[in-house]
Amino acid sequence: MTRQASAAAGRPPARLRSILAGSAGNLVESFDWFVYAAFGLYFAKVFFPEGDRTTQLLNAAAVFGVGFLARPVGAWMMGLYGDRVGRKAAMVASVSLMCFGSLLIAICPGADQIGLAAPAVLVFARILQGISMGGEYGASATYLSEMAQRHQRGFWSGIFYSTLIAGQLAAMLVLLALTNLLSPEDMQAWGWRVPFFIGGGLALAVFWLRRGMDETPSFHARTGPRASTWGLIASHPRESLTVIGLTAGGTLGYYTYTTYIQKFLVNTSGFSKDQANLIVAGGLLVFMLVNPLIGALSDRVGRRAILIMFGVMGATLTWPILSTLAATRDVLPAFALVTASLVMMACYSSVNAVVKAELFPTATRALGVALPYSLANAAFGGSAEYVALTFKQAGNETWFFTYVSLIIAASLVVYLLMPDTRRHSRIAED
Repeated sequence: MTRQASAAAGRPPARLRSILAGSAGNLVESFDWFVYAAFGLYFAKVFFPEGDRTTQLLNAAAVFGVGFLARPVGAWMMGLYGDRVGRKAAMVASVSLMCFGSLLIAICPGADQIGLAAPAVLVFARILQGISMGGEYGASATYLSEMAQRHQRGFWSGIFYSTLIAGQLAAMLVLLALTNLLSPEDMQAWGWRVPFFIGGGLALAVFWLRRGMDETPSFHARTGPRASTWGLIASHPRESLTVIGLTAGGTLGYYTYTTYIQKFLVNTSGFSKDQANLIVAGGLLVFMLVNPLIGALSDRVGRRAILIMFGVMGATLTWPILSTLAATRDVLPAFALVTASLVMMACYSSVNAVVKAELFPTATRALGVALPYSLANAAFGGSAEYVALTFKQAGNETWFFTYVSLIIAASLVVYLLMPDTRRHSRIAED
């Protein structure tokens, strides 16, 4: 890029267009990723016909976890690609993989037609989506943080996570629409395939949209050695460990309260699928709106203070919230509890993207944001449903409440010890 083109990319109108284009792609990738979780109650029996409902959900959750195991691979691949070739190039590549994975699930026959090949294809498609999502997070979080102005990075970080939530909320709204339009038999037979076709089509549209985005001025101003995995480990071990530590509790809480909670409401609290979907969708809407507000607050009080608020509340309130929700039978109290938990989670999610980006220098930022985050995400976020269902199947469901509280408490220690990245940001360009 020429100096004139780089300067043009940094002007407010061009900057805003690029941020919005990146955010649109982030929304669609999130939609494709969370459609699996939202529709798991319907297709689990198609791919795993044996066993009771908890066993079927456990098998589907295991495949959900496999997708998370692939995310570090995608983070590594796309992180290096984003640091060497460009943030834009990595974002285009990631959405292409997501498109293919979604369409593959949409057309895959069930176990009754092709036997064990059905879950095998499902696993392969989730691996592709995991690679895509792992790469998408690092590339898009880095892109947004570099394109946003210094005094608004927290706000745009909140917008970044709102697009993730909007994708998840869109998946829930599609679920609500289909369950109202189709009979339970049609949903079980073929209705669950519709959102995967929608997601694949939207991802294809985003592929073309992202090809017209500007590259960030920071990427073109980068200096230092060529990005490498060993370079990240050797030169930035403290920052990498900080990302793992601050992510562990946040991602476990996030997937507990945004994805597993739907199954929890049905399988533990006793709500119908439709009631659970409405409760979660309403909570996600509030969650989406709150994130930019708390992100903007971090531009004034600092990222560290916001993270500490999440750590304190998550460690002390998770057990009371989940145990009370388990005994709740009315929709409004359940909605209030779910919404309160998500507002608590916003103190993590709103600053999550920018904190990681501000820890690393430009030359290795995409890899530094993506790889440690994806490792923690795979270990704690991807396993959340499986661990919860395993405890439930063993008759010790409350152990999961304790587990979540302890991991968030461990992350709180990291929040207390880490620097405030708002004041010590390594993103030099404004």
